[in-house]
Amino acid sequence: MKGSTYRRCYCRGDDGRPLGKACPQLSSRRHGTWAVRQELPPREDGSRRSFSRGGYDSAKKAQEALDKVRAILDLADADDDETLRLIGDLLENVSQDKKAPLPDLAETRRRLVHGQKLTSTKTVSDLFDEWLEKKGKSRRATTVNGYGSRVEYHLRPALGHYRLDRLNVGHVQAFFDSIDDRNETIRAENVARREQQARATWGQRSRPPAAERQRLAAEREKLAAMPPYRRITGPATKHDIRRALRAALNFAISRQYITFNPAAHVELETAKRPKGMLWTAERVARWRETGVKPGPVMVWAPEQLGAFLDAAEAHRLYAFFHLVTHHGLRRGEGVGLDWENVDFAARTVTIAREIVTDGWTPIETDPKTDGSAAAVKIDRGTVEVLRAHRARQLAERDARLENRLPWTDTGKVFTNEDGTWLHPETVSDAFREIRDAADLPPINLRDARHGAAALVKAGGGDLHDAKVKLRHSTITLTSDTYMELFEEYEDELTERAAAVVPRARKSTPGTSAHASLTQDHSE
Repeated sequence: MKGSTYRRCYCRGDDGRPLGKACPQLSSRRHGTWAVRQELPPREDGSRRSFSRGGYDSAKKAQEALDKVRAILDLADADDDETLRLIGDLLENVSQDKKAPLPDLAETRRRLVHGQKLTSTKTVSDLFDEWLEKKGKSRRATTVNGYGSRVEYHLRPALGHYRLDRLNVGHVQAFFDSIDDRNETIRAENVARREQQARATWGQRSRPPAAERQRLAAEREKLAAMPPYRRITGPATKHDIRRALRAALNFAISRQYITFNPAAHVELETAKRPKGMLWTAERVARWRETGVKPGPVMVWAPEQLGAFLDAAEAHRLYAFFHLVTHHGLRRGEGVGLDWENVDFAARTVTIAREIVTDGWTPIETDPKTDGSAAAVKIDRGTVEVLRAHRARQLAERDARLENRLPWTDTGKVFTNEDGTWLHPETVSDAFREIRDAADLPPINLRDARHGAAALVKAGGGDLHDAKVKLRHSTITLTSDTYMELFEEYEDELTERAAAVVPRARKSTPGTSAHASLTQDHSE
């Protein structure tokens, strides 16, 4: 195909028309600029087209550009009409945008080899759409929704506009640094709002005087104009965001859109797993005094769990609370348990399905991990509780059928009165109501699973036994979460064991037990 370089200028004659090659100044080497024109493969309809571009300040630079265009054309075999047309489309698009750089030869070759589009420029936002669509076909809805929330709230607004092949470590690091900056702003705004709220509040029971009412009205106007309270984006959430970005970019690598994952080289502070802490008498007293929990994950001692179960015994979901608190089932696993997976003879329940929420809608899915899908050994007391629950459920069913009320046989162990699925939040609401009525220190239903680890320790087990009970993938996960709880509980057990020994007289500080015994015999 024909191609050439030539010199041109933009001079016009007296009639206003371009002079072109007739310009007398073209004889000067400094006049005008150089341009290239290269014939391209015809369009799909057979019409002719060409690549043209000007503005080069030397014949050498124009020739280099023409050589690049020809090298790209040479990527296709002479008899490969389809590839020739695709390359023609690419170069025609570039020719129409005078600011667009010439296509990179290696990148164009790579796209041709892997059957990728030559004329499209994929952005990071385009990648997110493709990745989430692919995830939606192979992963749990709740997992995909979790990825989607990270993408829509954090990643797409900050990084979506970048070209995928130009996203680098600096872009990603700057994004996470901006989260830290925003956190500082949120903290300062929250403090300012809290202080303003105090100024806008009349702390006395009596009605404020007129002058004070005027001041309070002005302070409340200021409060209304301030930003609302907001939560910061903590270390664990930032790691979740990076995990989502890294997974999306790994997907891009697998599709050979890119060859490097910048998210894998971003530095973040370590996200510490919350440690389980026991509700000791001292901590309970401090909580009752201040209303502040000692830590994010609190665990009931066996006596506190017993008080809860005593308060829950008359509730129709008592068996649910007994099962999950004794044997560490997750909420969704308990709600999704089927009677066919309860073996009274073997004293096991098998976790095969769980019910979780997609937004607010309950859906049935596979267990959270492969290790979660396992048989859980239960004690004889739990067997009897489940037997009694089964009898109660059958009685509910028979009563409804006799009264011609609807009954749905879902096969679930724990259901609504009409046999339909329980909404997972229903059991959480019931848990909170029973807990508060029993005046117990606060834990969430999720924390009750952690309490099963405390029962393992109280029964003489170790971290490995807790790993098996809770179906963790590694003992490291168990240790990271429960080591401090086990050590703390060890102190409790040690003191209780020492207190079991009866003594006629308590030794005074600084007096040995031998001295006390000697004194007793001498009297």
